[in-house]
Amino acid sequence: MILPQIERRVTRVVKAGTLTIGSDAPVSIQSMTNTPTSDTSATIAQIERLASAGAELVRVAVPGKSDTASLGEIVRNSPVPVAADVHFHFDRALEAIDAGVAKIRLNPGNIKDRHQVRQVISAARDAKVAIRVGVNEGSIVERTDESLRRADLNRPLDELMEIKLAEYLEVFEEEGFCDLVLSAKSHDAFTCLAAYRRLATRWDYPLHLGVTHAGTAQTGAIRTAAALGGLLGEGIGDTIRISYAGDPVNEVLAGAELLASLRLRPRRGIELIACPTCGRLQTDITDVVEQVRVELGDIRQPLKVAIMGCVVNGPGEAESADVALCAGKGKAMIYRRGRKVRTVTADEMISAVVDEVRSLCSEQA
Repeated sequence: MILPQIERRVTRVVKAGTLTIGSDAPVSIQSMTNTPTSDTSATIAQIERLASAGAELVRVAVPGKSDTASLGEIVRNSPVPVAADVHFHFDRALEAIDAGVAKIRLNPGNIKDRHQVRQVISAARDAKVAIRVGVNEGSIVERTDESLRRADLNRPLDELMEIKLAEYLEVFEEEGFCDLVLSAKSHDAFTCLAAYRRLATRWDYPLHLGVTHAGTAQTGAIRTAAALGGLLGEGIGDTIRISYAGDPVNEVLAGAELLASLRLRPRRGIELIACPTCGRLQTDITDVVEQVRVELGDIRQPLKVAIMGCVVNGPGEAESADVALCAGKGKAMIYRRGRKVRTVTADEMISAVVDEVRSLCSEQA
């Protein structure tokens, strides 16, 4: 059966090292390290973990010269392209480019001297380095002039983001530099939707999607799904970062799940589904689901595993799952691709599901 696919927006194509961004290229997953970049070994180790989880580009912060001094070794040892996050000091951008990064994240609003921006553009062009030009909700309101600040606050944020980004892009357009990726982030999902729709209508550059300051996974997952899911469903977005407080590996796993759920990327690993539980439940499956998830965390084959707590919906889900468990009172039935293979006791449920999945993986290897 051929499944329908989302029709994506046509954009320019931008290369960030070995990664292609835009148009027909798959929507890519990004993340950012939270180690001090000057701690070279810790940063490389975290990049390796992120890449193993599915990140295709990893951004590192370079607030000081000690950070850019580590970049050369980091880039040489990274399994994926590295981007440098530059905010206030243009010389950090030049140092990062010299170190061999694939991409620079730049907010020209924080670099007032346009001559300095032109130097960065020139260096990036010579080294074939891409640049992401981004605006955030917190960085677009004029703070030094009260009259300008009041004027800014009277505009919708998404409109103000578009205006500011257009101002930033003037110098790039004057220099004829087109290896650009654009972003316009807010912590508010509604603002993100509105801002990125504006960008998608006005420019044909690839777009990097994200919800900034989304919070923990508990709040961030909802805000991200509302904003990024809506945009990706409209065909808008070429690369994403889900921003969570804490271990950035969780960002990558969530990004992979989002893209797989929208059929924008093949699933990598187990698709674990479980019933929402209700008054029909005869066995508490909450712990079963979590333990199965942990036990199968190393599986990379795209298998669907269903954990169901009653006989009403269980058999139906079992038909479409690679491995399914339908729990009853004190026992459970195990299905393998729609065929019942055995009945197990409550104590055997977790090991039975895990064994069937691993057996199936071995047969497909």
